Amino acid sequence: MMNDFSVDMNEYLPLRDVVFNTLRKAILKGELKPGERLMEIALAERLGVSRTPVREAMRKLELEGLVVMIPRRGAQVANITEKDLNDVLEVRIALENLSIENACMRMTEEQLEELWNAAKNFEATMAEGNLVKLAEADVAFHEVIYKSSDNRRLNQVLNNLREQIYRYRVEYLKDEETRNLLVKEHKEIYEAIKNRDVKSAQEISYQHIENQREAIIRSIREETQNRQIRK
Repeated sequence: MMNDFSVDMNEYLPLRDVVFNTLRKAILKGELKPGERLMEIALAERLGVSRTPVREAMRKLELEGLVVMIPRRGAQVANITEKDLNDVLEVRIALENLSIENACMRMTEEQLEELWNAAKNFEATMAEGNLVKLAEADVAFHEVIYKSSDNRRLNQVLNNLREQIYRYRVEYLKDEETRNLLVKEHKEIYEAIKNRDVKSAQEISYQHIENQREAIIRSIREETQNRQIRK
């Protein structure tokens, strides 16, 4: 396990929760890859903790569907299937439509400015070449829309759905053409919301997510082929 992640200690949380949050973040950001084996001893040594909090964190990750237990092999990062992805994005599209409809009605001038700044920040971050940071800039753009919809429960569900495919977002952003397309789509979504054009904003958002779905499915199929070759 040569991926670059380390434990982020928090004096207010039990050690098992700190380890859980660290491993969860590493999986969601793709630092621990789908199908990668998770060895208790190696993880404990790497994080500087005993095996007990690692074991407890594994159980919680299994409940979230991020880790699976394989007989005689132990724990490994769960693979996401095309069915998983389509299920998540089907729900996300429906909820994004509601969020955008609310945003078109409720977004203030200050929030519109925040949305524009988030779009420009994404474009500026492209030059840095840091894909994890770029993924976070993309998330920040959408979070402005979610927050402006003024529906806390809706925001929570959308954030949870987005996190479930976060680990594929970096793969999606590796392609320069994809990054340039996202810049264009962000600006189009901003203009549609600014003009309070619900239909246009929803159509652009749908295509935005559909492009992501197609790219992630390609990534899933490549991973599946690579696993079969390794076997």
